[in-house]
Amino acid sequence: MKTKGLIAFASVLAIVALAVGVSGCEGEEMPPVTTVEEISIGVVVPLTGQNESYGFPMRRGFELAREEINMLSDANLNITFDIVDDQSTVAGAKEAVQQLVDRGVPAIVGIAISTQLKDAFPIAQENGVVAFSSVSSAAGLSGIGDFIFRAPLATDILIPNGVMATREKLGYKKVAAIYDSIDVYSTSSNKEIGEALKENGVEILTVETFQTGDTDFSEQLTKIMDMEPDALFISALGPEVRQILIQGREIGIPESVHFIVPELSRDEVQKAGDAAEGAISFSGWSSMSDTPGNQAFIQNYRAKYGIEAELWAAQSYATLYILADAIGKAQSTESTAIRDALAQTMDFPTILGDFSFDSNGEAMYDPVVLIVKDGELQLFE
Repeated sequence: MKTKGLIAFASVLAIVALAVGVSGCEGEEMPPVTTVEEISIGVVVPLTGQNESYGFPMRRGFELAREEINMLSDANLNITFDIVDDQSTVAGAKEAVQQLVDRGVPAIVGIAISTQLKDAFPIAQENGVVAFSSVSSAAGLSGIGDFIFRAPLATDILIPNGVMATREKLGYKKVAAIYDSIDVYSTSSNKEIGEALKENGVEILTVETFQTGDTDFSEQLTKIMDMEPDALFISALGPEVRQILIQGREIGIPESVHFIVPELSRDEVQKAGDAAEGAISFSGWSSMSDTPGNQAFIQNYRAKYGIEAELWAAQSYATLYILADAIGKAQSTESTAIRDALAQTMDFPTILGDFSFDSNGEAMYDPVVLIVKDGELQLFE
């Protein structure tokens, strides 16, 4: 099946920028093709359950990108979505992916949680359907197969960079860690934190655990406080992150102890309130970055939804542009052709930065380190 090619991502953003009165950017044009096709992309997001704080920003990011690609590109490309709620469960994610495979979509985007991706994306791989996660970042999961891709930086890329940067600036010598022992992302994050700290000569005083759904962390946090660490590394999903931040300050962990939370989101910061002040995050995106089209994206997102852009929305927005670029270059909506084009993605300009895939389908671009100041995530300098 052929499609009319997309114009360059950067050219789309230039048009978007004109609409809101800001400057765009330049880039290479995508190859032209000869016909116009409607392309149905599967979208799996948690719209109910404990992970819906990921799902709604993801959906908004996807929808804004689709609107821009369909309406502002001279390619007349018509992307449609088949959206399925994974209900924040592994069973729901597997069922959602299977439904979309059965409906014949050539590609699926979404899947927020690594625990769910680990079990759901093999279904896409076995059926030869592209599966492209915009949020999941536990190390190694793109290795499930050659149809699997991810937009966020994996923990084994993101965390060593963050530890090196913060260790140099803050000079912490002894730290504690707490993580969710049954969540795939959290265990991966904690593993990479431990290895990076040891490589940087940092003493780990204690590593405390909990399980997804726990709400009382006072025992673990009291033990951590009594050991007087210089910093506390937190590896968890949103609901638990918020409570750990709040309870940590409530029991008396002083502000001099830096809370370091990989991939801390604006939503988590807002819900944690004053307890998040001074927290440090390692991330793949910042609203303050001057990456291609980033400020236009932020303005358009605010104009469309009346709220500030989220990390999960930004990664999802970039994901659809990367996928659309591959469809244009493949000149096809057939899964294998899209997979092959995606695998060749190199230095593609996105709001995350110049984006490439490594040989395993893992994202490669420059990470950022952020700190919460006055209730907002700002660049850590």
